[in-house]
Amino acid sequence: MSRRRVSEHAVQLEAEPGVWLNGTLSIPEAASGVVLFAHGSGSSRFSPRNQYVAGVLQQAGLATLLMDLLTPEEEEAERQTRHLRFDIELLARRLQGAARWLMQVPGLGSQPLGLMGSSTGAGAALVAAGRAPEAIHAVVSRGGRPDLAGSVLPAVRAPTLLIVGGDDTQVIALNRQALAALRGDKQLKIVPGATHLFEEPGTLEHAAMLARDWFLQQLVTAAREGASTGAPP
Repeated sequence: MSRRRVSEHAVQLEAEPGVWLNGTLSIPEAASGVVLFAHGSGSSRFSPRNQYVAGVLQQAGLATLLMDLLTPEEEEAERQTRHLRFDIELLARRLQGAARWLMQVPGLGSQPLGLMGSSTGAGAALVAAGRAPEAIHAVVSRGGRPDLAGSVLPAVRAPTLLIVGGDDTQVIALNRQALAALRGDKQLKIVPGATHLFEEPGTLEHAAMLARDWFLQQLVTAAREGASTGAPP
């Protein structure tokens, strides 16, 4: 099977008033949805694991936006103090701003939007989904901390898939707690033999395929329902 052509664009977006963040927007030919990535603590848009997962999604026909959730100045301060990586409210606001920006991108603004979170980014993704249920149509957490979304979890309407490594015992327990709090369509998938970062052979590929299938199912459903009602997805 031939590989799908993907156009890649370095972008800057205003996630909050006066807060400009860097990102990489990748658009495959005939894109059928968009996935916004929320990386975990201590990571960036250059995370090789998120880049791998993004590539799998792109080949399935989904556009992706990998972005830094902090400004360069905040990143520098964070390296010294580590005071922002668990500021879930801040990170969620940035994601909501990025989602609004994506809605203005020609050719993508009408596409259904999903959020892909890892580590602390999963908590931020679920808060963003709970705060803007009309804008977010699917969420996937990979090795994430969805429990950090706390009291917002019951407000999440987007179908949510939680993916956890089978050897990531503590995070499995936290994901089970979050799963119980979610009220909408939800699943927990455990990847055998995987630890927190999915570094074991074949485990990241397994997680990426689970994410791909979830986004394709949920975003295509959202697009179909939007078309049947005449409203944006």
